[in-house]
Amino acid sequence: MTDVCTVVITAPDPEWLAAFVTSLVSERLCASGHIMPIRSIYRWHGEVHDTTEAHVTLHTRADLVPQIIARTKRDHPYEVPCVISLPIQQASADYQTWIIEQTTRQ
Repeated sequence: MTDVCTVVITAPDPEWLAAFVTSLVSERLCASGHIMPIRSIYRWHGEVHDTTEAHVTLHTRADLVPQIIARTKRDHPYEVPCVISLPIQQASADYQTWIIEQTTRQ
């Protein structure tokens, strides 16, 4: 069966992230996106920052990750956006099939 994965992306604005995820779902680059508010603590340009952000977990096919990364780099407001992929080791067969169906061009 086709490999599926989770892609995590953070952004400064939940509304921007929702619009971005909507475009990815519409273009069948991911089957779904689950957006949550988060608190981020990180070092940037030598300073420690403590900010609120939005975080999305996408479910997609592993072979689509390079396109999602390229799209994120092109459209994201951050200079260096967080965009990482993690394999889904196990999933229900029905859900995995749904991910594949939703990310396959008709």
